[in-house]
Amino acid sequence: MDYSSLKIPNHLGIILDGNGRWAKNRGLSRSKGHEAGFKNLKKLSKTILNSGVKILSVYAFSTENFKRSKDEVDYLMNIFANQFKKELPFFKSENIKVIFSGKRAYPLPDKVIDTINEMEEQTKNNTNGILNICINYGGHAEIIDAIKKLYQDNVDIASLDEELFSHYLYQDLPPIDLLIRTSGEQRISNFMLWQLSYAEFYFPKVHFPDFDEEEYYKALVEYSKRDRRFGGIKED
Repeated sequence: MDYSSLKIPNHLGIILDGNGRWAKNRGLSRSKGHEAGFKNLKKLSKTILNSGVKILSVYAFSTENFKRSKDEVDYLMNIFANQFKKELPFFKSENIKVIFSGKRAYPLPDKVIDTINEMEEQTKNNTNGILNICINYGGHAEIIDAIKKLYQDNVDIASLDEELFSHYLYQDLPPIDLLIRTSGEQRISNFMLWQLSYAEFYFPKVHFPDFDEEEYYKALVEYSKRDRRFGGIKED
């Protein structure tokens, strides 16, 4: 598709919602929905980063998601540990830098942490955009953990400003410009609270496995119509 006439966000966030409902509508197990969602994420990340987006942050698994059934959690952990690792050659060939945000500790299994560390190491020099995958992530926890790190580093509170605080988050990333939550739900569910301060929101009803390039294009068309304001100042 031709994106040349559209405003492209520098940092795009997506809450990957609706995998389970997508599967239910087709008489499939929730696991099949997550499998379809993973396949779509692989394809969509390439499309998005090739369109001019520099950073794509996706909400893959929250700290609260561990409350789901053991079978579903185990299936998702296997996707994170095995499928992501299996697709490492894809991300390397597409020159995509993969990073992860979230707590790298229990209850996240060691095999998932090992995959996270390996993918970051293997793709750290890639330059065709950043894919930031949020696993075992919560926005409140990120802010609290940043404060703990500041305390441990003995940072002079008088010197603390927004720029310095951002360095202490899980990843030092610029603000999110556009947040997309698929499946029609209109809430942010504790996702990247610090980075969403001035983001535009877009809530398509389509479930994530069906959020394809055409749906992404629709989101950009809507985003391009927005007059972004930062404290009342219209963006040029």
